[in-house]
Amino acid sequence: MARFEPLELVGWRVTLRTLSEQDYEAWYEVRTRCRDWLLPWEPRPVGTPPTAEDRASFVSRCVARERERQLGGGYGFGIFLAERLVGEITLSSIQRGPFQSGFLGYWVDQEMAGRGLVPESVVVMLRFAFAVLGLHRIEVAIVPRNRASRRVAEKLGLREEGVALRFLEIDGRWEDHVRYAMTAEEWAERSAELTRTWLHAP
Repeated sequence: MARFEPLELVGWRVTLRTLSEQDYEAWYEVRTRCRDWLLPWEPRPVGTPPTAEDRASFVSRCVARERERQLGGGYGFGIFLAERLVGEITLSSIQRGPFQSGFLGYWVDQEMAGRGLVPESVVVMLRFAFAVLGLHRIEVAIVPRNRASRRVAEKLGLREEGVALRFLEIDGRWEDHVRYAMTAEEWAERSAELTRTWLHAP
């Protein structure tokens, strides 16, 4: 596997770090244990199997993510609590030019859900997207019945923009998605509040 300098973003409890081959066993353990919790929400065309989870496929995915990072088209991180991998968060489909936008996605270990780790990770990513990358708009699109993911957006007060009909193929079905977003102007107004709430010890 080609070697790249890892990128880390630090929150209060979580550290976001780009994944590499050394993370495979921990990643595979979580994905296997939480398969029924995760697969119903993952993009996949009808008739295609779930994404391969063998070591070679994981390494190829890490290499692709690193190349994407080098090109500035996307950033993928493992979510770590101390040394434990508890999920992933990605900033993808970054468009420059007049758009300056990207999409945020995440998943978390079922055992660690409800502890505020994903909202904290999202705030870390928003800070990175707006303050470091200079993006103007970040969107999160969520299947309406995925209450756990929607709760993250609601906790953070992301602006709800409406429902996009049959927006993305999820587990073989074209699913509607609720679209949440934040712009750089909103981040400038709310960054101190979000940082105080999610990135500092109470």
